[in-house]
Amino acid sequence: MKSIDLGAVDLNLLVAFESLYLHQSVTLAAQRIRIGQPAMSAALGRLRSLFNDELFVRVGREMKPTAKAVAIAPQVMSALDTIRGTLASLQTFDPASSQKTFTVATSDYFASMILPVLLGILRHQAPQVNLRLLPVEKESLVNSIENDTFDVAVGTFANLPPYILQQTLLSEQFAGIVRRGHPALEDGVISLENFVRFPHALFTLRRDEIGIVDRALAKQDLKRRIALTVPYWFALPSAIAASDLIVAIPSCMATHVTQHYCLQAFNIPLDLPSWPISMVWSTLNDQNPENLWLRQTIQHACQRIVEARNIKE
Repeated sequence: MKSIDLGAVDLNLLVAFESLYLHQSVTLAAQRIRIGQPAMSAALGRLRSLFNDELFVRVGREMKPTAKAVAIAPQVMSALDTIRGTLASLQTFDPASSQKTFTVATSDYFASMILPVLLGILRHQAPQVNLRLLPVEKESLVNSIENDTFDVAVGTFANLPPYILQQTLLSEQFAGIVRRGHPALEDGVISLENFVRFPHALFTLRRDEIGIVDRALAKQDLKRRIALTVPYWFALPSAIAASDLIVAIPSCMATHVTQHYCLQAFNIPLDLPSWPISMVWSTLNDQNPENLWLRQTIQHACQRIVEARNIKE
């Protein structure tokens, strides 16, 4: 069988063929695919040249298909249906019936904040969708995105290449927590003097003892005692509840732990900067319907977290 160079064939001609076969009228066929009658007549001329056959012959008021047109019509229409189905599957995503597993890279503290809300959304909108969480490893973040190790990552990121897209989900800031009844509390407030006088805990992955709070204190020639450093966010709540330690943690986490532990949050008496919590993904997946749905769902979950935090405040 002679091979046909599809690069030299306008596939719109097959759409015109299908319309002519179904409607057996140049006028109706043109209206069906939204082109003018002259354009349909021209397409028919090109089809006749392509297939070396008249394909459609006027009989009375109708354009009747030739034997060759009848023979090729099932294959042509089947091929067009396949193409339409492929394009439709790429343009839509049905979360209600999907069994896809999405992989999200994020920190343990943020995962604990978002999971209750996110799982509630999935239970109603996508009951068969699965989640797989991975830790964020910033040193290999770019390579992980390039290799499709995860669908999105959530955290605080800087100096990303232009082919990695980023969206801010919420603005985060530090809040202080202490055990309820802590001696430094005065009507729910801790003064700068008491803030410095009592021992502190510090979360750090760098094995140092210097954080944002320490740099802010140094500007006022003040220094706190770091009595405990931990690399685990969720070692802190129980440690704080059982001691006189003070700790500064992200406000979303503070909202969470004060609901589940015997802890009280307070405003830190320092001018501390806020920082963005962002979601990042590859530009290669930007228009992927599944990835888009996941990003919109995470964004919606974060909006609920912000609303809950604002009500708490």
